[in-house]
Amino acid sequence: MSFLAFLILGLIAGAIAKLILPGKQGGGWLVTLLLGVVGALLGGWLGSLILNRPLTEFWDLGTWLLAIAGSIIVLLIWGLVTRNRSRTT
Repeated sequence: MSFLAFLILGLIAGAIAKLILPGKQGGGWLVTLLLGVVGALLGGWLGSLILNRPLTEFWDLGTWLLAIAGSIIVLLIWGLVTRNRSRTT
């Protein structure tokens, strides 16, 4: 998969992860892109480690599901890290 295709996959996977998770996640499109790319990397790594299925083809359903699952995990971690920043005391 090319670098540009991986960035597009990460952006779309990050946006879908934001739609799936309830509540309000901060960040604009750049944060979505970064979280999606990190999530796609995480999903690809976990997929190759656990399922023996790496991210190989852009149009493969397994690639998209792994990237979205990884983005959801990264977005959950991002929400836990940034949760205290939005509160004012």
